[in-house]
Amino acid sequence: MKRDVVRSQNFVHDAAEFILQHARAALAERDQFRIALSGGNTPRPVYTEFGRIARDLPWDRVHFTFGDERCVPPDDPQSNFRMARESLFVLAAVPEKSIARMRGEIDPQLAAGEYQDALDLLATQRGEMIYRHDLILLGVGDDGHTASLFPGTPALDEMVRRVVANFVPKFDAWRITFTYPLINQARHICFLANANKNPSLLEQVLQGDQQFPAARVAPADGGLTWILAES
Repeated sequence: MKRDVVRSQNFVHDAAEFILQHARAALAERDQFRIALSGGNTPRPVYTEFGRIARDLPWDRVHFTFGDERCVPPDDPQSNFRMARESLFVLAAVPEKSIARMRGEIDPQLAAGEYQDALDLLATQRGEMIYRHDLILLGVGDDGHTASLFPGTPALDEMVRRVVANFVPKFDAWRITFTYPLINQARHICFLANANKNPSLLEQVLQGDQQFPAARVAPADGGLTWILAES
């Protein structure tokens, strides 16, 4: 695994350019760009900037998925889908067929199974054993979680299922999330971390401290980039 750490003083623009570079490369090589979006506040301006600089992309050949979702309706303020819709999809006029939404409003187990089935079908249609993303965007929480893989939760140990419902005790709530078997098949993974992230935590994650779920992200045959905002 090749890992790069980029310390950026122009975080939003650099992150958006990074995504665009991977989009153009994937479209040139495979005529399709598969990207998984992360939630939270950090990527919101990045998505808007990406939409602005990527207006000429053939959106019908871009396939958006989500690394995780809260178990709320799609119009809820906490919805990762809603954030992506407002910051990117509407502004860039991305067609609905290019977006695979996790259905946070239905039973979590059902939603997770439905999402995995949809990805498996797309993989089968291309003769693949597993759906392989060109780029997965991830964040890192103050407890070292990524996607909805939180410390001490069952999804950390999942070795077979690629999308699961994961109960998070600290929030007393269910989440739907990718698991490591899917994440680590990506061609490239990019962590986005803003300037107020605890530097000690980031250093421990970057050093591979396995108590932090983010440190367990290690693409089997792909690249890993961290883009860290510097104030």
